[in-house]
Amino acid sequence: MTDHAASSPGTGDRPGAIDAVPVRHPGRIVAIVIIAILAAMFVHLLTNPAFKWHFVFEAMIQQPVINGLVRGTLLVTVCSMIFGVVLGVILAVMRLSPNKILSYTAWTFTWFFRAIPRYVLLFIIGNLAILLPRIEIGIPFDWVATNLLGIDQSVRFFGFGTTVIGATVIGGILGLGLSEAAYMAEIARAGIMSVDKGQNEAAEALGMSRGKAMRRVVLPQAMRVIVPPTGNETIAMLKDTSLLIALPLNAELFFQLRSIGSRTFQVFPVAIAATLWYLIMCSVLMIGQYFLERRFGRGFGSSPKANAHPGATPTAAGLTVTGNK
Repeated sequence: MTDHAASSPGTGDRPGAIDAVPVRHPGRIVAIVIIAILAAMFVHLLTNPAFKWHFVFEAMIQQPVINGLVRGTLLVTVCSMIFGVVLGVILAVMRLSPNKILSYTAWTFTWFFRAIPRYVLLFIIGNLAILLPRIEIGIPFDWVATNLLGIDQSVRFFGFGTTVIGATVIGGILGLGLSEAAYMAEIARAGIMSVDKGQNEAAEALGMSRGKAMRRVVLPQAMRVIVPPTGNETIAMLKDTSLLIALPLNAELFFQLRSIGSRTFQVFPVAIAATLWYLIMCSVLMIGQYFLERRFGRGFGSSPKANAHPGATPTAAGLTVTGNK
């Protein structure tokens, strides 16, 4: 706002009332008009009979579509993210370890799985039986020892056929979880490195072990940096479940809708049905992300409310400890 000179003389030593004139924003008015025109054009587009809205809503609630939504989309998203986040945090801690073997192992894992497209990785897992019909846990090169000892028996403790992995929900969780762990490792590493080193040093000065300091001091503070990109990764994972066709896994939302479109020759309406389902699920995830960011962002920021951090207990100057002892 622009203040102009007083329009009326003051009484005594007090200044007169200020005649303030609002600043004009013609650019905003033009922008609002353009947005209104575009919105009207979009609404007009929705009235196109090619959408076939009645068919869209009927396709969305078909039982195979609901089953694919629950098993191939939601279940795989949740399990893959849990697997990816846990393994990613472990890899991040390994990467920052002073032990070179742990650090290089974590780097190699991250390099390998970040370099492979998820579609290709799922395709390999779907055809894993060609390479390994059966996965067994035992002593490597056990046949050398058994031949030397004259024993005609392998030393294997546990094994299972790879048919339970390929073209199943387990294969989808494994493939997407391994890929996600590589990305989450970098996100968690960035979050840990954002915490001041003095926090870790103060925790160790109080007698905390390295693991306890990481769990109770560093990771809770790193979460405010980790949560926003993790929310993006979750939304991306939800959409990437459509890649499960590479296994191939037919119990998935988009696969089922596309099958309906192929049978009925209604390709475009089923694409709209899939779009609506993804919009609904991503909206729910974004709401959850908002509350998570608000929770882990407590104690940071300039507002008095943000500085109130009831879950934090200062036990030493400059040190923030979260959780019970």
